[in-house]
Amino acid sequence: MRTGSLALLLLGLLALAVLPVSRTRAADASVAGPYGLWDPHRRPEKPDLRSIRQIRFLTEDDYPPFDFQGSSGTLEGFNVDLARAICRQLKVPCTIQARRWDTIVAALEEGQADVIAASLVPTAEARERLLFSRPYYLRPARFAVRRQAPPPPLTPQSLTGQRIGVVAGTAHEAYAKAYLTTARLTPFPTDAALRAALKNGEVDLIFGDGIGLALWLNGTEAQGCCTFAGSPFLDSHFFGDGIGMAMRREDNDLRQAIDYALFQIWEQGVYADIARRWFPIDPFARLP
Repeated sequence: MRTGSLALLLLGLLALAVLPVSRTRAADASVAGPYGLWDPHRRPEKPDLRSIRQIRFLTEDDYPPFDFQGSSGTLEGFNVDLARAICRQLKVPCTIQARRWDTIVAALEEGQADVIAASLVPTAEARERLLFSRPYYLRPARFAVRRQAPPPPLTPQSLTGQRIGVVAGTAHEAYAKAYLTTARLTPFPTDAALRAALKNGEVDLIFGDGIGLALWLNGTEAQGCCTFAGSPFLDSHFFGDGIGMAMRREDNDLRQAIDYALFQIWEQGVYADIARRWFPIDPFARLP
C-alpha cells in the first residue's frame, strides 16, 4: 500500500519497552487523541479564503476503503469523505473526480484540478514537484496475534524465541531485524501468506501494516481468528511521515486552507466519525 513521515502520535507502551529511548517518542493521548495528527494547543489561524473560489479534488476509484466507486456509481471512501468535509468546513464549492493513478499528478500539474486526495506519499521526489498539506493519516505498524485469553504480554523477554512473521523486503521486516533481535523472524512473500500463517498457527505473531491488518481483522477472511496486540509503532525512519493532500507548489494559500479545514474537522469530531466509518477496528488502538 502507499505508505508515507511526520508522527505527532508516536511509539506506544510496547515500543518504549522494546526500543532504545533515543529512537522513540511516547504518544500523549490527552493532546494528540487517537488520531494524533494535530495539537489543540497550536491552532492554525483561519486563512483568507477570498482567493479560493472553488476546489477541484482528484482521487481514484479502485483503492477501497480510501477511494472507490460505490454500488450507485458515486465515489466513496475515506479520502472522498474527507474532501467533502473540507468543502463544507471552508464553505466553498468543490468537485471530486476520479483519475487513473498513473495520470493523477500530471493532471494536477497541468491545471486540471487543485488538490489530490488519493493517498499520495509525500516522498522527497514528490515534494520537489508538489506542495503537501500536513498529514491527514499515518501508517502505523502493528502486532497481531491469534485470539486467546489473556493475550500474551509483549515485552522484550516474552518475545525471545517467538515466531514473528513479516512480509519479506518491507519496512516492517527491516524494523524487526533491527530491534526484535531475540525473536525468530519468518519472512513471507505476501500479506495474504503472512495473515494465513497467523490464522493457521504457523507463527505466534505477525508484524505489519496496521491499516491493512485492521481491514483484515474486520473482514470475513480472518473469521474472527485474530486481534491486535500492544500499541502502534510510528517510527518515521521506517514507516514514513504520513499521507498528505497534494497541490501545485505555488498554491500556498490553498495549502493553508486545507490545513485549517483538517484541523477544524478533527477538533469537531468529524474526522473521528469518518475514520470509524471506514475503519471499524481502530489501527491506533492500544491493547495489552
